[in-house]
Amino acid sequence: MMNCYKSTLVAAVVLSTASTLNAAGFFFKDGDKVVMMGDGVTEQCLYTRYVEAWTLTRFPAWNITFVNAGIDGDRATGGNKRFSRDVLPNSPTAITIDYGMHDGGYKPFEEASFKTFMEGMQGIADQAKAAKVRVAWCTPNPKEDAGGGPAIKGYNETLEKYAEGVQQIAATNGNALFIDQLHPFLAAIDKARAANPKMRIGGGDPVYPGPPGQALMAWSLLKGMNFPTTVASVEIDATAGEIIQSQNCKIKDLKVATDGRIEFSQLDAALPFFPADAKSILKWAPVLDELNDYRLKVTGLKSGRYAIRLSGTKVAEYSSEELSGGVNLAAVVLGSGPIAEQVKTVWEAIKIKDLCSHSSVARGVVEPDARIAEDSSIKNEYADAHRAPADNEHQGRMQHYFAAIKQTLVMKPHQVEILAMPNP
Repeated sequence: MMNCYKSTLVAAVVLSTASTLNAAGFFFKDGDKVVMMGDGVTEQCLYTRYVEAWTLTRFPAWNITFVNAGIDGDRATGGNKRFSRDVLPNSPTAITIDYGMHDGGYKPFEEASFKTFMEGMQGIADQAKAAKVRVAWCTPNPKEDAGGGPAIKGYNETLEKYAEGVQQIAATNGNALFIDQLHPFLAAIDKARAANPKMRIGGGDPVYPGPPGQALMAWSLLKGMNFPTTVASVEIDATAGEIIQSQNCKIKDLKVATDGRIEFSQLDAALPFFPADAKSILKWAPVLDELNDYRLKVTGLKSGRYAIRLSGTKVAEYSSEELSGGVNLAAVVLGSGPIAEQVKTVWEAIKIKDLCSHSSVARGVVEPDARIAEDSSIKNEYADAHRAPADNEHQGRMQHYFAAIKQTLVMKPHQVEILAMPNP
């Protein structure tokens, strides 16, 4: 019993150390309570859920939680007004702010509207500083209208002005990070329009992207946060029967047979992630590869083709030359096998948590003044009288869902087999 405990403890220390090394420079930290604030694009729980899933699967040992505080139709002024209600009760240590889409009024740039936007953003900044919260200031996504020509034209010219305002807010307020989601999205639109002027790549509608566009937003956000791309890396010399290097994983029981068969047990400190329903965006931006490097390199193999199996499931087939140069297994292990199954389990737990957070049961009592609008005729007295008990009940429910997500992130070893394929 004691030997088993020691083995588990050693593995945990190794993986914890690997995760710590992999985290250098990343905006989010172990122990963070993250609130993601914005308008209806945020409330869709797509890019926010993708950012959460990528972070949790890259750092499964972390104690970090995410809350979506997006409100459809909201503007920076509304975010400023509801900050103390929708952000502070979650005791955040880090927040993301994403406004601007509605603030420009869907018309050419107007100085008066921009001034109102900047006042709202500064109000949020002041409250965040008072609460000692780290802030990632995100530009709005573009409006993806149908039709050809440069993506920057029309309302996107207004949004570019608002993006400059976001950058200014980040620069003039400490403990802040500026993230440009606008221009990478515009670049991908232009790339697609060069192939087909009438193509739309984001899915959804022009204002509210679907999974492909929001995966692009998450990609931009994570890259801006210095997200670590390495999932795990293993290099094996088949001739010597040795592990040359391993990163962010623990390799045990390596066996190299005379027929070229290689077996070993691999316990990773991280998982790859990519939302399957966003696959169409990969034609226009390298989202999957740039956020997931799950590397396998095997030198010294006899010439031929080799199958890769994880816990008995074939996930890929490569030539000896490809394996000698190193291959990124992220896409194939997300297709089938034990890693794919665990990632699906994590993803479902995150979705259930978000449904709880945004359900009428969870928010029904506090909803009367939740959808902030400057002309709202709804009185706050009703919500004030009912908010505290509703908030307490909601926070307790959220803790249950956070714990359920954590359970899906327990890392388990899988058996890797590299098998020579018969000659055709």
